[in-house]
Amino acid sequence: MRLTHILYTMDVKELLSSAEEKMGEAVLYLEDALAHIRAGKANVRILDGLRVSSYGSMVPLNNVAAVNTPDARTIAIKPWDRTMIPVIEKAIINSDIGIMPDNNGELIRLTIPVLTEERRRQLMKQCGKEEEQAKVSVRNARRDCIEKMKKAVKEGLSEDAEKDGEEKLQKIHDRHIKQIGEILAAKEKEIMTV
Repeated sequence: MRLTHILYTMDVKELLSSAEEKMGEAVLYLEDALAHIRAGKANVRILDGLRVSSYGSMVPLNNVAAVNTPDARTIAIKPWDRTMIPVIEKAIINSDIGIMPDNNGELIRLTIPVLTEERRRQLMKQCGKEEEQAKVSVRNARRDCIEKMKKAVKEGLSEDAEKDGEEKLQKIHDRHIKQIGEILAAKEKEIMTV
């Protein structure tokens, strides 16, 4: 009897660890999604998904050019090969970035426009949707873990171990939900700062 209790206690720890990992992935997803939302300030991450044609294959922009932010409202793209300038420009124009590139023959500049009040509200809605999706993922991880613990009770896990596991799970859940709220608040501040 003692051995089975120890085994089930280890199972609960594994379930909690797995749920915490899934919740952590939801937080990382949110951070990544919000980083790609343009907030009126230059951020090279808005170019992360941009692919350009180089020697017959599609490669990330940072494989063919140096990308940096010389000031708060400009992204500078300096291709290592000047013949790539028209290719990079075309990729930017055809993307959903929504900024017209400007080039001087050596360097491509993207000037981040000042956000209008209406655009800020749209971005806030978009951020809110991403936040809700992350919260749903965290809640789903909690629900799945609770279901597995209830199933383990039917297979011999003590109800005390299950209750203890649920309490620990709730604390993990609350910590991740709080973290999601903090990430959104920081992005809101970034978007609303003129």
